[in-house]
Amino acid sequence: MVQNKTMGKYELDYHITPPKGLLNDPNGLIQFNGVYHVFYQWNQNETNHTTKSWGHVTSKDLIQWTNQPVALEPNDWFDKDGCYSGSALSYENKLYLFYTGNVRNEKNERESYQCLAVSEDGINFEKKGPIIHQPIGYTAHIRDPKVWQTDNNDWWMILGAQKENLTGDTLIYHSTNLTDWVCKGSLMDQKDEFGYMWECPDLVHFENKSVFIFSPQGLTSKKDEFNNIYHSGYLTGEFTKFGKFKPDNHSFKELDRGFDFYAPQTFKDNNARVILFGWMGVMEPEVEAAIPTIQDGWVHNLTIPRELSYSDGLLIQQPVTELKRLRQASPRITIAKANESYRLPTVQNEILLNWEKTAGSFEFQIRKEVSVDYKEESRRIKVTRTNWLTGNRESRAVTLKKPLVQMQLFLESSTLELFINNGEEVFSLRYFTTTEVNTLDMNSCTLGKEPEVTFYTLKK
Repeated sequence: MVQNKTMGKYELDYHITPPKGLLNDPNGLIQFNGVYHVFYQWNQNETNHTTKSWGHVTSKDLIQWTNQPVALEPNDWFDKDGCYSGSALSYENKLYLFYTGNVRNEKNERESYQCLAVSEDGINFEKKGPIIHQPIGYTAHIRDPKVWQTDNNDWWMILGAQKENLTGDTLIYHSTNLTDWVCKGSLMDQKDEFGYMWECPDLVHFENKSVFIFSPQGLTSKKDEFNNIYHSGYLTGEFTKFGKFKPDNHSFKELDRGFDFYAPQTFKDNNARVILFGWMGVMEPEVEAAIPTIQDGWVHNLTIPRELSYSDGLLIQQPVTELKRLRQASPRITIAKANESYRLPTVQNEILLNWEKTAGSFEFQIRKEVSVDYKEESRRIKVTRTNWLTGNRESRAVTLKKPLVQMQLFLESSTLELFINNGEEVFSLRYFTTTEVNTLDMNSCTLGKEPEVTFYTLKK
């Protein structure tokens, strides 16, 4: 949470939330002059998506966040209907923001402009206006520039796009000076049709592998996959010196198996860590309109910061090590037994479950609201919550590649982030309970395979 806010019953402590209004996509993630900067899409005055500025918070430790003045306001002809998502980079001691200017013309038709703003102090930004205009063969759904520099001092930009045939794509541009950009076509030469729009594209480069992260819209659900309104995931492969991404033989994989995760963005910090933030808020409009925090004048939050690594076709997500500083005093450690209840002293908790070998089947419940169920034979893990609009129980699930040996939960008053097998799978979700019960209830557990549970109280 950023400083100096009172947000009601569901206030969050260690997640980034808006001071008021609506937050969505993380933008412009960077460490600039030793300070972490997180920008985000922000409707400052209402809890809907009618207009967007760039909110801005800073931190020296990824824990304590301070509100800064709004970085970008939609007050120019090229962004008058919204300063949409984008990225940041540091060059020659200046901070560059690349973003999409959203415009509705006199016929209410959409126009999109890829824009630049520059700052010398990281706080006050001067808009430079559009640097890329509408490409041929695409609708006006062109947005979310992600920019980076390669070792040979070339600059690359990728943009989420929609072709005129209403299929999703990602465009790639090249520059030698950050202001003049040449379109090199699609990022991938060969691809199957995959939804009607690709938002928030990102390329992550590890030592021997590149990972293309994007958020396709319009996928059809199948069994345990693609059951939210929109999705975020990745392909692994190679980024060539010619500006093409060549996928390998691994299929598209969802980054997060929970209900509420979208529009992730990554950056490399000064320690060469790849760190990711996502938006915990994507949902059907009617569900969003019913979120209980709206009565307190705010809605949505970002995930905790996660460090990414690559292993055998998988992106591994783990909470950044700085979050250990949130732990208060000594942990409480116990062997969890079936039909036992464990009190949580606050609603801010980190909970670790470790098995001596592998987990047996179990089911436990957090605060009488969120259920986590694991079947040893199938290795399928299911997370269930109550839909706050309909009152119905709803689930998301995944089948693990390996037997379960470890789980890590970050819990707040209305958020849960669950990391499985040291980050091989993750579930992110909002939940809302009217009860004051703060317990973990172990409803069932295979005899002889009880987990060791460590409880930490978290506080900034």
